[in-house]
Amino acid sequence: MKINRRKKPGFIDTCVSNDCAFLLIIYFLVIAGFNINKGFIMNLPAKDSTRMILREELLRFDMSSSGDITFAEEIITIPRAKSLIQSAQHANPDIAVLITIDSQTRWQNVVSFVELAQDLQINAFSFSMNKDNHEN
Repeated sequence: MKINRRKKPGFIDTCVSNDCAFLLIIYFLVIAGFNINKGFIMNLPAKDSTRMILREELLRFDMSSSGDITFAEEIITIPRAKSLIQSAQHANPDIAVLITIDSQTRWQNVVSFVELAQDLQINAFSFSMNKDNHEN
């Protein structure tokens, strides 16, 4: 008795794998263009550079844990801080801005102030954490 065996068909090159590989390459190239860094680009001073800042060239702000900004012992808003910095820049382009931040401040409040400094293109900007501990 003769048994009919099925023969397995050989590999048929349908170019599906080539097309799939080509499409994946195109996909990754297109996606690579969408990678956008959203961060702060600020010019940092050179490692060995020193700059003397006079008191008249320094604007000092404080940010409380609630996000309130204080300038000259007066609580101000971000738009008011912007106008203060702009008027100081018109008087002296080498103005330096210093903000002291409470350690309990929400990061978004700090980011908003840093964005303000970046928008105004402040050349000398510094921020530091308040050294007072507010532990309960």
